[in-house]
Formats: sequence, structure tokens, C-alpha cells
Amino acid sequence: MKKNNTWELVPRPADNNVIGTKWVFKNKMNEQGQIVGNKSRLVFKGYTQVEGQFFDETFASIARMEAIRMFLAYAYHKNFKVYQMDVKSTFLNGHLEEEVYMEQLEGFSLTDIPDYVGKLKKALYGLKQAPKASYYRLDKCLHEQVFKKNTVDNNLYVKSEGNDLLIVLVYVDDIIFGSTNDSSILWFTNTMQ
Repeated sequence: MKKNNTWELVPRPADNNVIGTKWVFKNKMNEQGQIVGNKSRLVFKGYTQVEGQFFDETFASIARMEAIRMFLAYAYHKNFKVYQMDVKSTFLNGHLEEEVYMEQLEGFSLTDIPDYVGKLKKALYGLKQAPKASYYRLDKCLHEQVFKKNTVDNNLYVKSEGNDLLIVLVYVDDIIFGSTNDSSILWFTNTMQ
């Protein structure tokens, strides 16, 4: 059997549905509109997933506007800088709770075992479970780093050490953060990489 970190080829299950995938291609352009590179991404045909059959619920971590305002007001009050981090591959980092199967990739199917399918180990773009899986993994990571989740907004995390505070706000695939101590900012950016 062929294996990798994202999926493994297994015999087609009789009792589970198999989801198709497609390649999405995009040109990267500079400020002048000239093509400077190409980008390809494998995505699920998530529109074919049926709730209750493929997944139980969908989810996206969206910070409340009040939490964002409170964060910015507090940052201004404490006179610390605010940083923003875009997590580029956030939907590829979640570990799946459900069993999810995908068709063999178009153009890459193995002719000696054409009826095999990919059993996913991690989420992929377009999968309805991807945002939830990636949020739970980030939540677990922040708790391991001794962050406390705010009771008003589940996307607001605070870590305090003495008089120093590090505040993190999660919004889908973006993280807004700031601290009263510059070394905490450096530690957090290194930890998140």
C-alpha cells in the first residue's frame, strides 16, 4: 500500500461514501499584473458532502466584534503593538475525527489497484470538517502553552506571567496578537511556526 502523511490507499469501503477531489490552479501576479508564479491546490468537492452522512456539523472560528474592540482598546491602553499572522495552511493541519475517503487523484490513479481509495489522516481544503479540525488542533496547542480561553469569546486566549500579558485572538485562519512584553511576541511567533 502507498502511504503519505495526509492519506493512505485502502480498499474501497462498502459502507462509507467516497468524496471526489479536483485540482485548482491559479496564477500568482505581482503589482504590475505580470505572472510571477503558479499555484496548484488539491481540494475536496465539499459541495457533495451531505450533513449527517459525511459530517455532523460545520464550524468556523469567528471572533466576536466586541472581543476585537476590547482587544484593540486594551492594546491601546497598555501601549503595546498589535500583530497579525495569517496561517497559510490552517485547513491542512487538522486531524479528522471521522473516517473520510477520497477518490484516487485524477491523473495519478494506480492502474494495478484502480478500486482503491484514499483514507484521510488530515483535513484538506474544501472538506466541511476542515475548519473545525484545525481550530481544535490550535486550541489544544494554545492550552498546552498555558493559555486560558476567555469565557465571553472562545476565540480569545490570554497568557499571563507576572505583570506580562500575551493576548491572542483567532479569526478563521488569522491570528491577531499582542503583548506587554516584546520577548513574549518573539516567543509566540516562533512557537506558532
